[in-house]
Amino acid sequence: MDYQAAKIAIDGAVGSFDKLYSYLLLEPFARNAQVGCRVTVPFGRGNRTKQGMIFALETVTSTEKIKPVLTVTDEVPILNAEQIQLCFWLKEHTFCSYFDAVHLLLPVGLEYRLNDFFSVSPEFVAESMLTGQEKALFDFLKRSGETERSKLEKLFEQSEEVIASLLFKEAILRDSVPMRRMNDLTRRCVRLCCSEAELETVKLTSRQKEIAKVVAQMGSVSIRELQYFTGVTVSVIKALLNKGILCDFSEEVFRTPFFGEIPQQKEEITLTDAQQKAYEGLKQQMDAADGSTALLYGVTGSGKTQVFLRLVDDAVAHGKGVIVMVPEIALTPQMIRIFCSRYGKQIAVFHSAMSLGQRMDEYKRIAGGHAKVAIGTRSAVFAPVQNLGLIIMDEEQEHTYKSEKSPRFHARDVARFRAGYHHAMLCLASATPSVESFSAALSGKYRLYRLTERYGGAGLPSVKTVDMRKELANGNKGSISRALYEEISRAMENGKQAILLLNRRGHNTYITCPSCGYVASCPNCSVSLTYHSANGRMMCHYCGHSEPAVRICPQCGNEHIRYLGIGTQRVEEELQQLFPERKILRMDADSTMTRGAYTELLTAFGEHQYDIMLGTQMVAKGLDFPDVTVVGVVGADQALYSEDYRSFERTFSLLTQVIGRAGRSGGTGTAVVQTIDPQSRLIDLAQKQDYEAFYQQEILTRRAMIYPPYCDLCVVYVQSPQRETALQTLEEIFASMRESLKGDFTDVKVIVLGPAACAMPKINNRYRFRLTIKCKDNARFRAMLHRSIDPVNRTGVTVSVDMNPESSL
Repeated sequence: MDYQAAKIAIDGAVGSFDKLYSYLLLEPFARNAQVGCRVTVPFGRGNRTKQGMIFALETVTSTEKIKPVLTVTDEVPILNAEQIQLCFWLKEHTFCSYFDAVHLLLPVGLEYRLNDFFSVSPEFVAESMLTGQEKALFDFLKRSGETERSKLEKLFEQSEEVIASLLFKEAILRDSVPMRRMNDLTRRCVRLCCSEAELETVKLTSRQKEIAKVVAQMGSVSIRELQYFTGVTVSVIKALLNKGILCDFSEEVFRTPFFGEIPQQKEEITLTDAQQKAYEGLKQQMDAADGSTALLYGVTGSGKTQVFLRLVDDAVAHGKGVIVMVPEIALTPQMIRIFCSRYGKQIAVFHSAMSLGQRMDEYKRIAGGHAKVAIGTRSAVFAPVQNLGLIIMDEEQEHTYKSEKSPRFHARDVARFRAGYHHAMLCLASATPSVESFSAALSGKYRLYRLTERYGGAGLPSVKTVDMRKELANGNKGSISRALYEEISRAMENGKQAILLLNRRGHNTYITCPSCGYVASCPNCSVSLTYHSANGRMMCHYCGHSEPAVRICPQCGNEHIRYLGIGTQRVEEELQQLFPERKILRMDADSTMTRGAYTELLTAFGEHQYDIMLGTQMVAKGLDFPDVTVVGVVGADQALYSEDYRSFERTFSLLTQVIGRAGRSGGTGTAVVQTIDPQSRLIDLAQKQDYEAFYQQEILTRRAMIYPPYCDLCVVYVQSPQRETALQTLEEIFASMRESLKGDFTDVKVIVLGPAACAMPKINNRYRFRLTIKCKDNARFRAMLHRSIDPVNRTGVTVSVDMNPESSL
C-alpha cells in the first residue's frame, strides 16, 4: 500500500543535520498539504515539536520509522515553485541552511514562531519528589491550567531550569503552538444585506434610510469613512446592523511606506542619440526573453535613469513585473519619487528602514499582483514579483549588495538566478562597474552598452587636487583646505550648495596617551574606540560598547590625553566655525537612525533648508541635486592603502562617484580632492573620470596575483569564545580538505592561504580565524567543501563560508 509523505526541512537544523526528512501525511493533511507550506513535526529522540517547510512530496510503501506531521500551518503555500528552487540554490551556493534561506525570502511579519504552553501531566503522582521551586511552579499550573512560557518567566526565577527539570521528570507537558509574528492590519467595513426593494418595506428613520442608500450606492465602505462623509454617529450604524439592514466585515489594509503624497504625472522622456541607441539595444535584448545580462556603463550624469524608465515603461505595458535595486537606503527616497510619480500605486518598496508591518504588506501587494514594480535595496531582489521581465541593478559595483551575515549572498547572483528562471533581462548599471562585471562584458558574457557623455550637455566637473601636507606646513591644522574653503564660499555667494565626503563617522577615531602609550580600546573587540561629541562617549562601531570620554589617562594619570583622527562630527564643527551663517547637514549612521530620517533630511537639502551636506559614503552615490556645484573629498587616501585587494577599486569608485555629484544641471561644477599623495595615479584617473584606463591598470594586477575575475575567492570563517577552539576547528577543516583533495576530489584545483587570524581577530568576545581559498566555484568544489565543514558540531563554534566576499580581510 502506498502512503503520502513529505520531504521537510527543519527550522534550526545546522551542519549535517540540515537535510530533508521524510514525514507521513495522514488525513486530513494528506489532502491540503502542498509544497511550500509550513508544518509542525516531532523531531529528534525527544520528539520536540519543530517548525518545518515542505520542499517535496513523495509516496512511500511503508510507514515504519516515519513520524507523522502534527499540523499544517498554511492553508495555501507561502512559497511558490520559484522560491523553493531559490532555497535549494541558496543552500548550495552560500552554504546556509534550508531555513536560513526560507527566513531570507519571507518578511518577518509573515513568519511563525512556536510558543510553548505548559500544563500538568495527569499521570504524574510523585509530587513529593519535587524541589521547592519545582513544586511552586507545578502547583501554579495545577491552579491556572495551561500557561504560556513568557508568563512563567515573569512569575518565577530561574524558570528555564525549573521547566527543563519538570519536563525531564515528566511532571508537566509541553504544547508548541505556531503563532504569526505580526497580524494583518484590518478595518471594519459595512455593506447592504438586503435588496433596495426590501429596504423600502422596512421601518427606518429618515436618517437611517439615508445612510442605507449611501452604502447601497458605494457597495461597501469602512465605518470610519461612512462617519466622515455623512456625519453619522456610531449609534445609527449599530442600529442598522442590529436590524439586519447592514452587515459588517473586516477588510485588510496595506501599510505603505510612502512619506507624504507624491502626485502622479507621466512625463514624456526625450532621449539623446546615445541614450536612444542604448535603449534600443536593451529593449531588443529584453524582448528576446533569454534570461541574459546587460551592463549599461555610463559616466556620472549620463542619464542612465531615463533609459531605465523607458525600459520599465515597456515591461509594464506588456504585463511584465520589474525589480529596481539601489545600493543605499539614502538613494531610495529619490528613486521612489521618480517611480511613484510615474507609476503610482503600481510600485512597492523594500528596505530595512521600513516597519515590520510595512515590509509584510508590501510583500503581499507584490505577491498578490497589486503592484508591478518593486524598488529597494538588496532585499528587493527577493520580492515575489509576478511574471518578472526586467531586473535593474543600479550602481552594481557597491559592496552593500553583498550580505555580511548568513546567507552571504550577492544580490547580483540572486538576480541572475531569477532572470534565468523567468527568462527576464538583468540590467547592471554604473559609472564605475566592478572589475568582474566589466571583464564579463568585454568577454561577451554580458552585453555592453556605453553612455560616454553627460545628459543635457553638462560637462564633467573641473577637479582640483590639494596636498594636505603643504596645508599643514602653511599653518592650516584643520580638515578644510583653503582651496575647498574658497570654492564653498563662492558657491554660497551664488546661492548654490556643496557636498563634502568623509567616509568615517564620529568625532575622533583614536584616543591615546603620549606619555605611556595607552590606547582607548574596546574590551570586547580588537579595535580602538571612536569619540562621539554628540553624546560625549567613546564607542565601538562593531559591538556597540560605549563608555564616558576620558581626560586623564587611566594607566599613568597623565592629564594630556590626545584625541586624534577626524570623523564627520569634528568636520561638522569646523564647518560651523568657518561658515557660521550657513546651515550644515550631517548624513551618517548616527544622524539617520530614526525611521524616515533619510527622506526628511534629503528632502530638506533639496529644498535648500541646508547649504552644505557632509556625510559618509551614503552621500557619494546616485544623489542628484541640481544646485550642487561644489564637491569636496576630505581624506581621499583613507582606504587606499588597505591590504584588501579591492581597496584601489573601492577608492576609485568612491572618488569618481562623489566627484560626479557636482554640476549635474548643465553648469560647470568643481570638485576639490584633499590628499597626502597628490601624485597618485589612481586619484588622477578618478579626477579624469577615466574608468577604462583604471580597469586596464587594475586587471593586470588581478591577473598577476590570481584574484577575481581570474578565480573565485572562498573564505571559511570560524568563530568561538575560546581562541584555541576556533583555531583548532579551522585546522581540522583544513586537514579534512587536504584529505579530500588527495582522495575523491583530485580534479579540484585550489590555492589555500591560511589558516590565519582575521584582520579583526576578535569581535564581540568571539575570536575569528579564516581560511582563504582561490578556486573555481563549481559543483565539485562546493561538494568538497561541504564534506569538510558539515561534520563540524561544537558548542559555541560558528563556521561560515563567504564566496567572493567584498573584502578579503
